[in-house]
Amino acid sequence: MLALTNCKAVTICDGILEHASILVEDGKILAVGTDLEIPADAEVMDLGGKWVTPGFIDAHSHLAMGEPGVKGGGDDDNEATDPVTAHVRMIDSLDPWSIGIPAARMGGFTCVCSLPGSANVIGGTGVAVKLKDANSVLDLVIPGTEVMKMALGENPKGCYGEMKRMPMTRMGIGAVLREALFNARQYADNMAEAEKEGKPFKHNFKLDPLVPVVRGEMRCRIHCHRADDILTAVRIGEEFGLDFVVEHCTEGFMIADILAKKQVKCVVGPLRLIPGKMEIWNCTMENPGLMEKAGCEFALSADAQTATRWLPEEVGIAMAYGLSEETAFKALTINAAKILNLDHRMGTLEAGKDADLAIFDGHPFCNMTRCKATMIDGVFYFNELDK
Repeated sequence: MLALTNCKAVTICDGILEHASILVEDGKILAVGTDLEIPADAEVMDLGGKWVTPGFIDAHSHLAMGEPGVKGGGDDDNEATDPVTAHVRMIDSLDPWSIGIPAARMGGFTCVCSLPGSANVIGGTGVAVKLKDANSVLDLVIPGTEVMKMALGENPKGCYGEMKRMPMTRMGIGAVLREALFNARQYADNMAEAEKEGKPFKHNFKLDPLVPVVRGEMRCRIHCHRADDILTAVRIGEEFGLDFVVEHCTEGFMIADILAKKQVKCVVGPLRLIPGKMEIWNCTMENPGLMEKAGCEFALSADAQTATRWLPEEVGIAMAYGLSEETAFKALTINAAKILNLDHRMGTLEAGKDADLAIFDGHPFCNMTRCKATMIDGVFYFNELDK
């Protein structure tokens, strides 16, 4: 058993506890509190007042799928050869020895959801991974966390418009997405009917991955920056009864009341975008704070590879522009865990959760703070506490 004592514990579920202790055993949190009895046989680590948070989670990442400067542009997350590639799987691009994994741990991250990119209207499946040292990709992947990536707006429009093929417009993107979902729904109904009647059914490799999507059994992650694209995602999601999350939500502040009323799940970010394309010209650090005030619940994301480690600094800037401390912590912990359907395992410091922790020598969102250690499943994979 390991006892982390004399720390400032950001529990998420029970406030911030001063002079707290955290007991860890067999990869799980046993207890968190200010008056815990420390077992005599426990290994004790006095943290000297350092902050401890649940391990940070980036719910929208391309970590370990290629880095800038790699031959081919490092773009191993976009199979930009067809607007619908639901059958490709991010797990086949994930590099368990990527330099991005230890870099993200140095920022306090213990888990990310690594997704295909946004060149395609339907880009394939992503999956959540724990950022451990690994001998294979299967050591990282969290089973049952597969999600389907989709994209609206300038990315698929630009990718295929340049090829003079559909979709060249936002109209075309909507049509391509609806057609794929319509075909998948018919296919799923025919499959169910064949199974019910005991008849043989000819499977289609490209449609099979969309069956759980149209049945509401697999969550969709829909890239959309502009307010009108966000509303298109909501409209199509409601038309087909999808379990969906809107990604980036750059102009979310413009329609925050609608998103709050409909309780739309959102991942916001990256927060510091240069005006590289028209749909992000309205990017503002005030977006998270304004969405919070409207009653939206969201996670915050770096949408990056190795640069994931700098997300806490961006969150601190968002706090300077109106985001509350409470929501800031939730956005990298429990809200992100909810997006990944992992809130039963991570996102808070409480008994029974995975022992995924990050230790900081100051406020975690201050740019003068350093992450000193990161623990995943009770094991320190990054530790500079003695430095």
